[in-house]
Amino acid sequence: MADRSLEGMALPLEVRARLAELELELSEGDITQKGYEKKRSKLIGAYLPQPPTANGAAVVRCRLQPGEGVPRRPFRSTHIGVCDIREAAARERAASAAGNRPLFYFRFGVDQALPQERRAPVTPSSASRYHRRRSSGSRDERYRSDVHTEAVQAALAKHKERKMAVPMPSKRRSLVVQTSMDAYTPPDTSSGSEDEGSVQGDSQGTPTSSQGSINMEHWISQAIHGSTTSTTSSSSTQSGGSGAAHRLADVMAQTHIENHSAPPDVTTYTSDHSIQVERPQGSTTSRTAPKYGNAELMETGDGVPVSSRVSAKIQQLVNTLKRPKRPPLREFFVDDFEELLEVQQPDPNQPKPEGAQMLATRGEQLGVVTNWPPSLEAALQRWGTISPKAPCLTTMDTNGKPLYILTYGKLWTRSMKVAYNILHKLGTKQEPMVRPGDRVALVFPNNDPAAFMVAFYGCLLAEVVPVPIEVPLTRKDAGSQQIGFLLGSCGVTVALTSDACHKGLPKSPTGEIPQFKGWPKLLWFVTESKHLSKPPRDWFPHIKDANNDTAYIEYKTCKDGSVLGVTVTRIALLTHCQALTQACSYTEAETIVNVLDFKKDVGLWHGILTSVMNMMHVISIPYSLMKVNPLSWIQKVCQYKAKVACVKSRDMHWALVAHRDQRDVNLSSLRMLIVADGANPWSISSCDAFLNVFQSKGLRQEVICPCASSPEALTVAIRRPTDDSNQPPGRGVLSMHGLTYGVIRVDSEEKLSVLTVQDVGLVMPGAIMCSVKPDGIPQLCRTDEIGELCVCAVATGTSYYGLSGMTKNTFEVFPMTSSGAPISEYPFIRTGLLGFVGPGGLVFVVGKMDGLMVVSGRRHNADDIVATALAVEPMKFVYRGRIAVFSVTVLHDERIVIVAEQRPDSTEEDSFQWMSRVLQAIDSIHQVGVYCLALVPANTLPKTPLGGIHLSETKQLFLEGSLHPCNVLMCPHTCVTNLPKPRQKQPEIGPASVMVGNLVSGKRIAQASGRDLGQIEDNDQARKVRTEFLFLSEVLQWRAQTTPDHLLYTLLNCRGTIANSLTCVQLHKRAEKIAVMLMERGHLQDGDHVALVYPPGIDLIAAFYGCLYAGCVPITVRPPHPQNIATTLPTVKMIVEVSRSACLMTTQLICKLLRSREAAAAVDVRTWPLILDTDDLPKKRPAQIYKPSNPDMLAYLDFSVSTTGMLAGVKMSHAATSAFCRSIKLQCELYPSREVAICLDPYCGLGFVLWCLCSVYSGHQSILIPPSELETNPALWLLAVSQYKVRDTFCSYSVMELCTKGLGSQTESLKARGLDLSRVRTCVVVAEERPRIALTQSFSKLFKDLGLHPRAVSTSFGCRVNLAICLQPHRLWTLAEQGTSGPDPTTVYVDMRALRHDRVRLVERGSPHSLPLMESGKILPGVRIIIANPETKGPLGDSHLGEIWVHSAHNASGYFTIYGDESLQSDHFNSRLSFGDTQTIWARTGYLGFLRRTELTDANGERHDALYVVGALDEAMELRGMRYHPIDIETSVIRAHKSVTECAVFTWTNLLVVVVELDGSEQEALDLVPLVTNVVLEEHYLIVGVVVVVDIGVIPINSRGEKQRMHLRDGFLADQLDPIYVAYNM
Repeated sequence: MADRSLEGMALPLEVRARLAELELELSEGDITQKGYEKKRSKLIGAYLPQPPTANGAAVVRCRLQPGEGVPRRPFRSTHIGVCDIREAAARERAASAAGNRPLFYFRFGVDQALPQERRAPVTPSSASRYHRRRSSGSRDERYRSDVHTEAVQAALAKHKERKMAVPMPSKRRSLVVQTSMDAYTPPDTSSGSEDEGSVQGDSQGTPTSSQGSINMEHWISQAIHGSTTSTTSSSSTQSGGSGAAHRLADVMAQTHIENHSAPPDVTTYTSDHSIQVERPQGSTTSRTAPKYGNAELMETGDGVPVSSRVSAKIQQLVNTLKRPKRPPLREFFVDDFEELLEVQQPDPNQPKPEGAQMLATRGEQLGVVTNWPPSLEAALQRWGTISPKAPCLTTMDTNGKPLYILTYGKLWTRSMKVAYNILHKLGTKQEPMVRPGDRVALVFPNNDPAAFMVAFYGCLLAEVVPVPIEVPLTRKDAGSQQIGFLLGSCGVTVALTSDACHKGLPKSPTGEIPQFKGWPKLLWFVTESKHLSKPPRDWFPHIKDANNDTAYIEYKTCKDGSVLGVTVTRIALLTHCQALTQACSYTEAETIVNVLDFKKDVGLWHGILTSVMNMMHVISIPYSLMKVNPLSWIQKVCQYKAKVACVKSRDMHWALVAHRDQRDVNLSSLRMLIVADGANPWSISSCDAFLNVFQSKGLRQEVICPCASSPEALTVAIRRPTDDSNQPPGRGVLSMHGLTYGVIRVDSEEKLSVLTVQDVGLVMPGAIMCSVKPDGIPQLCRTDEIGELCVCAVATGTSYYGLSGMTKNTFEVFPMTSSGAPISEYPFIRTGLLGFVGPGGLVFVVGKMDGLMVVSGRRHNADDIVATALAVEPMKFVYRGRIAVFSVTVLHDERIVIVAEQRPDSTEEDSFQWMSRVLQAIDSIHQVGVYCLALVPANTLPKTPLGGIHLSETKQLFLEGSLHPCNVLMCPHTCVTNLPKPRQKQPEIGPASVMVGNLVSGKRIAQASGRDLGQIEDNDQARKVRTEFLFLSEVLQWRAQTTPDHLLYTLLNCRGTIANSLTCVQLHKRAEKIAVMLMERGHLQDGDHVALVYPPGIDLIAAFYGCLYAGCVPITVRPPHPQNIATTLPTVKMIVEVSRSACLMTTQLICKLLRSREAAAAVDVRTWPLILDTDDLPKKRPAQIYKPSNPDMLAYLDFSVSTTGMLAGVKMSHAATSAFCRSIKLQCELYPSREVAICLDPYCGLGFVLWCLCSVYSGHQSILIPPSELETNPALWLLAVSQYKVRDTFCSYSVMELCTKGLGSQTESLKARGLDLSRVRTCVVVAEERPRIALTQSFSKLFKDLGLHPRAVSTSFGCRVNLAICLQPHRLWTLAEQGTSGPDPTTVYVDMRALRHDRVRLVERGSPHSLPLMESGKILPGVRIIIANPETKGPLGDSHLGEIWVHSAHNASGYFTIYGDESLQSDHFNSRLSFGDTQTIWARTGYLGFLRRTELTDANGERHDALYVVGALDEAMELRGMRYHPIDIETSVIRAHKSVTECAVFTWTNLLVVVVELDGSEQEALDLVPLVTNVVLEEHYLIVGVVVVVDIGVIPINSRGEKQRMHLRDGFLADQLDPIYVAYNM
């Protein structure tokens, strides 16, 4: 496949070898075609003849020599002069030959005078596209850059080739309707950076915005192939259903996988082989799957055909995930179960800084002007007395009319009045409330700068410290609680406010202002003059020179939402005003228009402080006016001929949107337009677009002055206004890829991913600046490295109030050289800005420390991600300004989350398409995956006071699951690359090396046994039962003769009264009559099978013994549920047919039900066998009672549906039945004088044996409580136990759960009713699963007050091959001897990660990844257990995980199967070990567990062996080479959110599917998706493929309380669950 064009080229051998390697990788699918071409062109690029540059942009590389005199503005954005491209290239080559590596890369536009062929030709299409973009006014210019938009479109166009079939989530109709238009008002604000708003209706009338998408619709229709169905649920909108399914089917047909091999494991990350589709040998024609209805017919793993849209979507997801993805990080693995997560290995090709170490840059000297005042108060006094009529501040109403003009005279007198009142009128003369130096809060609305200014200067004059904060609108205002914490820590007790604001604050019914959440108790003090006393004639404030006392505290909100107070001293305040005056060349009486928030930051520094120092006139434009009239600030500049304006890029953007209506705009008076957020790299597009439009209206290019500021360092840098219009600003076009590594590079690889930055001017006068590495010790950066800018100056903040530790880290930094020496004896202050100092001392900022997200070792800036998301066309589905980007930590790395507000009129499909495009754009441009993209309804994200998104609050809502999104797209498969390596199974050690006596590789063999039946002494009566009677029927006859009136059974009804009872003789006589009925009416022979379909009760027992008397084989079957015949009757029919029953016995009621019309709709009622009704029995006795000829003959069949959905019937012989009863009798010490309460289903397993057989064998009385009765009376079982003073009771987990949930709040009333459980010696939970330790513990805890001993509760364990292996723990008195002080001796904690590798590692309680396991009860007498390897069948050592094998006299003798699958039977019931004791025949339980020798001793003095059951092999899921038990994942998921009541997991085509039941409003459904994905990743290192949110009660649970996960899986695939929401994680 070698390229012919390479033949003539002289390529070095290693390059040719690497090319061959690449071709191999491509042929094997390890890399994509795009990746191959990219790498190939990189390899041979150096050997190809270089063509001339075609894009017409020259790249000039400047090296900055230390101390070299560089002109102040070396950059031209349009006119480069005579800088030919060829010359630049020649210089470059010469420089690199001389060893001078280029360090700074900047890129400029090209001189218009260059020949035409060097420029990109302007084709009509590109021109019209440009024109369309210009005319579309709806774009958010703040984050907008034409270059970036084109880059994003190009990146998305690349994806056009790849058919990306992303399955769309399914949503219930009720959930879709709620996001309709009338449900929401459109947001009145639309912001992007932290305190922005937007104009209402800013995107109306822009039909052109979608045209710029370069035919994206075509791509999307291919990519999201057929996901037009809005949901897959049965209550869904079926509008485009069949067509969509057909299209899905087409995708399936194109990507059909032959189903002969196991489906590929898409959950593993292997880079060494691609996923190949295996085809059977010789099959050249690909078979097409048959179709059912409108969906593709698929097959399950075991070849069961499944027809459903769900399966098609999952297959689509699998196909999407199989595509080659970004290679994972390098993997390593130590030992089998030390699951070490990937540690990010540095990329060998990552760019590294190569420049010299930077030198600190000094600003110009702060000039001393003779008439500068000694303090700001002195300036106020001067202007207030010599120019009292000079205007200081003009405020505007919402119509743009001047509302009020505050003169310097008024400001001076009113401030004095405020100062006097603060000091003398609060508190008493002896105890004033406020003393000089105390902090007071300033609470003023954004439309009242005059009152704020008076109060602020009043505080300065009174020498108290003002803390300006936002007005708390509600008690639950986002972030207002944190402000309260700041006020509390500052010791604020007084809040100054205006009259209007005071009236607007929320009030209690008594008229008092309530205490806001988290706030200290405040005295609200109104500062209006009319409320204040006049100061005496002789009172004057004490005006000192500026000193180091605190002047004011400015609040700052951190990334995590906490609020800090930055203290600014009086000398810093004055010096800052002087530095700004010098930098901005402010002069007296200049007019300045201020649009910014005057309470903090640039608005405060220019509009309140520096203006007073220079007697300037400030025109203040409130935010409320800007929302109504976005052009108001421009109109005021024209009206007042203002020289300076302070704005943000959003204000420039809004003016652009609205400027068409204006004719007479003239901006020629402006000499300086300060852009307060000029440090945001994306502000450059607003500046450019604004200049572009308003240049014709008198705006000069040099007027635009971006500045960089931070709460800690105040103004960091500002571009100076110049008179030289020939000096365009500095620009840098930086590689975004380089920036993620903190390195400055021009983007040479991809012209798509660049960041264009503008300078923010020079360092402030009197300051020194350097940049230090963002992490670790503050080491100076190199000249081509991005670092955190640090400033050393007087004019900065000095500390975080009251936080000395944080202050030290931020305000007392000593930057070091590489040798470790500090560069200055004075401390520097961290600004929180990331950037570098370029040539000529120009400062460039590329982002904020707060917006930094470190993903896999690379740094991404939130603003850059926002810009890319906003460049994705068309933008009509989300609000531009209402988008939040943050990172959450999941699995030891940061993951990017994007949350945006969706417009109410956008459809599900539109939004989903936009979301998938955003993911692709970010992946292409930033090479980083987005973990979660969520859309929320309009106006629902928490806002900051000025209308921006409150980021930390949004993040908090996301993590708590309270965000309530209306659309979610999770992409864990694409961005989680640090999972542990999938487990490679090690070959087993051969038998010869391990077997030494009873030791396996240094450990005791894991084997244990119950007491030996032969050595147990029986009393005379028991010996007689054991030796004389081999059959239960004989025991019953003997009891009927010897103790005819002894009560055997008592049945209770739901009221707790006796419904029925049976003595020995009554049972015997009843059984005889039933035997006669079977022989005479049924004409049955010996050995015929009879199905007993009875409700739990006495009839069932009599029918069972009647069958034994007649020589028939009984099968107990649960009757169909009258309210649910359709689903329960088919199971009855199936058991009757599979068991080959010749006759069916039941009650009259059920008899009618089986033949009813409802039954006929569910099954074919004509094929029932003979049905006998036992309510009407013959009066005769049988001629003789049948006696089996051989104890090994069949006694009864035990049918049960396993949790995996398998119906299995096992054969129980007479010998096994008698042995079983004897074993239980001995273990539980059952005698005729005992009473036992049984609350179990009597249809299979141990429940049936206890209900029907044990009383007859042992003679004790059984109190029978049908579990169904507990639904009406949850206390029935416990009341019966108390009333009959029962010592031993048996129940199921479902009964225990019912009592725990139903009686949780009733323990006091039960105690009053006399409920006493103190006599209970043992309460055994009968189960075929791992003990549910949380449930048993909560049950014990709950009923402890009613006398239940905490050690009384225990569990049993049985399975199909042996219905009871363990039962009953040690007696309480045995435990008491051991001492009850320590923890429960039968509970151990194991490492969950080790269990996945089939190992057992014991850990301490509470250690990470620990899982508590409870012993499954004491092994029954006559039972032997061994732990064997399920694959090799070799014995395992103590505390090793393996399959539990059992040998006992009461093992079942085999499966009862129609088809006689002998291999299955022999394997399960007749297994032998592969080495060691190869003679014993064992039965395999199918359960994993381990044995552990404990410190407890048995009655005969031997140490007790405890059996711990871990889970069923059938249920376990193989994922990533490891074995997971569903219950562990489900436990984690249930803990993830309070609304998850139940959960079940299963796998489908190697995807993990999680089904959660939601107890809450449907609005919460989508909150669960990220939380479920997070918790499973964190705790189990697994990626969830599909999250299904359903209603309560959808997860099927059987009578034993076990989840039927396979039924659930079938229901999900057949689309029968009616889910609220289905999310397919990418």
